[in-house]
Amino acid sequence: MSKQPKYQQVADALRREIDSGTYAPGARLPSESELMTRFDASRNTIRSGLNTLVSQGLISSSQGLGYEVRKHEVFELNASRFENLTFPQNGDAYSTDVTNAGRRPHQTFRVELTSAPEYVAQRLRVDAGSRTVLRFCHRFVDDVPWSTQATHYPQWLIEQAPRLTEPGDIAEGTTRYLTSQGIEQVGYADEIATRMPTPEETRLLDIAPGVPVLLWTRTGYSTSKPVRCTITTLRGDLNRMNYEIGDLSARDENGPQ
Repeated sequence: MSKQPKYQQVADALRREIDSGTYAPGARLPSESELMTRFDASRNTIRSGLNTLVSQGLISSSQGLGYEVRKHEVFELNASRFENLTFPQNGDAYSTDVTNAGRRPHQTFRVELTSAPEYVAQRLRVDAGSRTVLRFCHRFVDDVPWSTQATHYPQWLIEQAPRLTEPGDIAEGTTRYLTSQGIEQVGYADEIATRMPTPEETRLLDIAPGVPVLLWTRTGYSTSKPVRCTITTLRGDLNRMNYEIGDLSARDENGPQ
């Protein structure tokens, strides 16, 4: 006889059925009454088991509609190519990569003058509280919230690249625009971290309980100094990031890409 609490047995049984495809993404689970009969358990026990799966981001609940298996249509981001100008792109890298994957991109913008947080100031080598231009993007893939991207540019850069302060999108992408202004980013330093989302991130990205975010900080450098710091916050359940480094000619074409 299992030593696990009954609610955990319910959660484990339903998780196995979700993993096996018995309940596919978007499918509704049986009602609480049906599960009570199946597991010979009280309503509170069934709800505790279902809430365990909700907290793990596997299912979602809607008032009056029951429980549904969450859809996880993962988007794969190749971070090593994301801003490499040797790869052909029509517009910015985000729109190009999403479109090339057969998905539909959409994003909104906010541009403002702000004070550099200490985390950003350290990477831009400016004093904490120094003025920066913040270009904030809220990005979607197929109308599903995918990420937010907050890019800080130091104030000294604005005289050379005034379009950074414009409120709309820069059609060719900021990396190409800066290059056209003689500000070529010749190197990047990436930092990857995970944590649970803030309430604001939960709202913007429509994150289910128990789902972490992936934080990708990229600092771009010219030949002499840093020119921007970009912090991308991605939903942990909808994204996968990869890098391609070195000569990959021996990679099996049928293997992982």
